[in-house]
Amino acid sequence: MRARSGLTTSWKARPDCGMRSNRPLRQAPSLPPRPEAEGAADGSVQGTQALLRALRLLDLVAAAPAPLRTAAIAEQAGLSRATVHRMLAALAEAGLLRQEAETGGWRLGLKVFEMAHRVWDSLDLRGAAEPELARLATISNETARLAVLDGDGCLYVDQREAVRPGVRLGYGVGARAALHASAVGKVILAHLPPPERRRRLTALQLTPLTAATITSSDAFQRDLDLVKARGYAVSIEESVEGVAAVAAPVLNHLSEPIAAVCVLGPSFRLPPDRLHALGREVIEAARRISGNAGHVEMSIATTRPSAPPSPGLRLAIGSRPFLGEGPVWLAEAAQLAFVDILAPAIHLGDPATGEERVVPVPELVGAVVPRRAGGFVATIGNAIRLWDPEAGAGAVLAVPEPGKASNRFNDAKCDRAGRLFAGTMALDAGPGQGTLWRLDPDLRLTAVETGLHVSNGLGWSPDDRTFYFTDTGSRTVYAYDYDLATGTATNRRPFVVVPEAQGKPDGLAVDAEGFVWVALWDGWSVARYAPDGQLDRLVHLPVPRPTSLAFGGEGLRTLFITSARVRLSAAQLAEAPLSGSVFAFDAGVAGVPVGSFGG
Repeated sequence: MRARSGLTTSWKARPDCGMRSNRPLRQAPSLPPRPEAEGAADGSVQGTQALLRALRLLDLVAAAPAPLRTAAIAEQAGLSRATVHRMLAALAEAGLLRQEAETGGWRLGLKVFEMAHRVWDSLDLRGAAEPELARLATISNETARLAVLDGDGCLYVDQREAVRPGVRLGYGVGARAALHASAVGKVILAHLPPPERRRRLTALQLTPLTAATITSSDAFQRDLDLVKARGYAVSIEESVEGVAAVAAPVLNHLSEPIAAVCVLGPSFRLPPDRLHALGREVIEAARRISGNAGHVEMSIATTRPSAPPSPGLRLAIGSRPFLGEGPVWLAEAAQLAFVDILAPAIHLGDPATGEERVVPVPELVGAVVPRRAGGFVATIGNAIRLWDPEAGAGAVLAVPEPGKASNRFNDAKCDRAGRLFAGTMALDAGPGQGTLWRLDPDLRLTAVETGLHVSNGLGWSPDDRTFYFTDTGSRTVYAYDYDLATGTATNRRPFVVVPEAQGKPDGLAVDAEGFVWVALWDGWSVARYAPDGQLDRLVHLPVPRPTSLAFGGEGLRTLFITSARVRLSAAQLAEAPLSGSVFAFDAGVAGVPVGSFGG
């Protein structure tokens, strides 16, 4: 059975999409010497030799980072310019290449895109999925299934069952699942291109199938946003009472969903914690099925390092958020506020006792910061708004990106003049979609930086003359010249580029000596960098994914560290059971005070 998304869009050719071969080209037989050895007497190039040379030219154009002119192609191919010109013209006539009118450079033609699309259309999904379904059934000891989009629902086209006594599901291959009430349906909807997603949601009837079915369009949209951000969907008795499931999308070369793979079983065997732990496994299975290397921000966690946790590190708050972020110290209350982005909630914790209060938020929440006039400002959904622990979300202060439903806020912090800096990113962590915004106390909104990948940690030097900002997608912490009087950040330059083996830079905090502390996602550590960007020391943690940092406690001499457990497998969680917790570290130096919003 072939599965099609029904979508027609352009495709950017990539070396990993079957368009190039890593095998060397077969050498053509030698020709008798002549003035132009690669051509025949009439100036044409014929036969197998011509085909191989033409494919070589096509390969050179595909591999080039920018369009190549004819002379450059001839030089790289080792052929005369006249012969290359004739070959390029023939390839262009066939639609395999096209020449830019302005520069004369050569690019891949639309025919290549058509051919690549046909490769994906002919993908044998069931064959590709068979070993992954068997693996999922084995590791989960439950049923694993493959589903495709079929009209207004999903059709199960293959499955593998674990051999175990007890409850068995009464439907399987050939059965249909509702788009709005199944894990496979929700994960496909969430990953559709925005126009197709909107079209289907407009026509979708949120018919209640059980008491747990989501029937509110606003609540369903929020659930899809969570699914897109997590990369997987869960369904707990939404379609059938007593049945729970977790699913991930199988994506094509356009990152469009062509199928979904899931694990499902009785809900008493698949409680929420186990479903979320299996989320990582189904994501990896889906990626292997499609051959898509996938998203950047939630990479595979590194192997646990040999270094034990650093002295002076202790557990402060033993909560288990999926993605704990944005810690901020509340000095008057002696509490730490932070958020869980993916199980949306604002946490208010007491590090002295380990107790906390968790206030659920109906939409994705990126950050919460105190407000000088009382209460808080939070980035909730696509808005910056007031928030009160008792009353919940209040007035909207700004909506920076009203037309970008596929974006979310990530981190935010205030300078000492009361300006809020808040960064956005794509729900699927796609590159170039994020913006760093500044909201002044008079509610004027300014875009500070655009085209970001994963907006993240922010901080200011003790003299307020340097602003630090992290783009996790580029593994870079940037430094800017900062003017506190105007709030302008200029002269961006790399401060630290973190090597891949050390993890990815996430949240940050600055100490009174001007050193910058950076949480290293998938690096099991926090790094302290000198003002010149040199690594000063590492603080080793018992969890792979520290997320953000804040100085607090008496004299601001305690470094609080949030962490995440999202997309960690059950085996990884068993190895790092404190993932998601908040840690405290005796830093030996005070932190720079962080501002409150002045509006």
